[in-house]
Amino acid sequence: MQEEWIKVCMSSGGVAAGSEDVMAAVEDELAQRSLAVKALRKMGCIGCCHADPVVEVKPKGGKPTIYERVTPEQAREIVAQHFQGGQALESSTPTDEMFPHQVRIALRNCGIVDPECIDDYIAHDGYSGLRHLLADAGPAGVIEEMRLSGLRGRGGAGFPTWVKWNFANKKQADVKYMICNGDEGDPGAYMDRSIMESDPHGVVEGMILAGFAVGARQGYFYIRAEYPLAIERVQKAIDAARSYGFLGERILGTEFSYDLEIRLGAGAFVCGEETALIASIEGKRGTPRPRPPYPTDCGLWGHPTVINNVETLSNVTAILQRGGAWYGSIGTPESTGTKVFALTGKVKNSGLIEIPMGTTLREIVFDIGGGPISAKPFMAVQTGGPSGGLITKEHLDTPLTYENLQKLGSIMGSGGMIVIDEGDCVVDLAKFYIGFCAEESCGKCAPCRVGGKRMQEILEAISEGRAQMSDLDKLKKLAHAMQKASLCGLGQTAPNPVLSTIRQYAEEYRQHIEDRTCRARRCVALVKYQMELKKQKAAAAPAGAAS
Repeated sequence: MQEEWIKVCMSSGGVAAGSEDVMAAVEDELAQRSLAVKALRKMGCIGCCHADPVVEVKPKGGKPTIYERVTPEQAREIVAQHFQGGQALESSTPTDEMFPHQVRIALRNCGIVDPECIDDYIAHDGYSGLRHLLADAGPAGVIEEMRLSGLRGRGGAGFPTWVKWNFANKKQADVKYMICNGDEGDPGAYMDRSIMESDPHGVVEGMILAGFAVGARQGYFYIRAEYPLAIERVQKAIDAARSYGFLGERILGTEFSYDLEIRLGAGAFVCGEETALIASIEGKRGTPRPRPPYPTDCGLWGHPTVINNVETLSNVTAILQRGGAWYGSIGTPESTGTKVFALTGKVKNSGLIEIPMGTTLREIVFDIGGGPISAKPFMAVQTGGPSGGLITKEHLDTPLTYENLQKLGSIMGSGGMIVIDEGDCVVDLAKFYIGFCAEESCGKCAPCRVGGKRMQEILEAISEGRAQMSDLDKLKKLAHAMQKASLCGLGQTAPNPVLSTIRQYAEEYRQHIEDRTCRARRCVALVKYQMELKKQKAAAAPAGAAS
């Protein structure tokens, strides 16, 4: 590892905030000062997304320092004053409060390694245990470590990873497939995109190990086409891994042959569902089918197939490097390990965080997130995206686990976490999520196709002052019908935010319907304006003055 460096965040968020100009300014300043340009490196997202563009500098003999919201002009100062002069600028490390409460496993390399350099990944123990696992441990040994870890799928369902791998491993078939689900579509969620952009080799290595465990010879990355940087870096990682002998025929001299390719998704939310994703790769319309048979029995082109999401696979490499028991010792007995969340909304420090299971919402929102960004009081957190529900301030001290979120009427989901304050309207929030699901419905089953649209219409009537209290009963009946009769998870969970807000904030719904008022003034049709006319004090006005 080089002793001195300057790293610039080159994730999608950083680039959107102007990091390419910052990178160019640093490069130019280094060249003008005849300093080592090789010290300048790209880095992925470190999680402080509210502070982009982020620059980390470590002068020779000094400590790493993070600068936030760096302009090209400030970048030149950082080179001159800190990198060369050894004197830190005053505006440094403002994001320290985000890190002490985190345990970074899936994000361990994000912001650390150059995502486009396989040698850098190898220098950070990447691919270090691959030869041993392929030659000595065998598929059964890999699955046993996963069992000890207790890792559950991080895409939302929380199904035990080792069980899924074991089903596929036991299935007798000449052809099996492994798929990485990179089709992330929840509003406010970008965990998987960021991992693919920042640590693509970590996911590639996880895919190799997963393919070995289940007996696959071919694996696919399914990435939505809206993620061009993730696609570019995963492809570079695949090419580099192949050139180093980590992919292809007889990997590292073993009997295991395996390769990876990328397939692009068109950005349909339903393709996050396993059978819809498989149909999409097969070139068909991305719609789900009834299960069983499950993909581990009959998946891609009729062959046994395992699908894991990006975060799950990123954990796999770390688990097999340090042992399943190590990972299982983190978190709670039922929900082991860590979870990555995209913390967004009305919070001071928005970004990506990774915390041990069992961490409370209060620690996340106030200790890591820094609390509400405005002067308005905290109101609730939406977890699980459009499939989840609201967690109110009364439950801030609840440890976050799969089980506890379910008890509160929400779900873990893929990890979107949106903080709302008292300036937000719960009816408006419910309308947004059901509108999203109605638009994303593939239309295959009537409960989802029709039910979502009718629920959206009722919520619009409530927000426009056209509804009756009896409409709330209709809303709940439609929601329960969708949950019971929809074909896949999209329709089954789409009513969750609506039911959650009705349950938690019944009084706000009543105010909208009976009082025709919106406390937060977000429902424009219910906002009333009043004009106060002040009497002109004739005595105060001089004679002949204009009135």
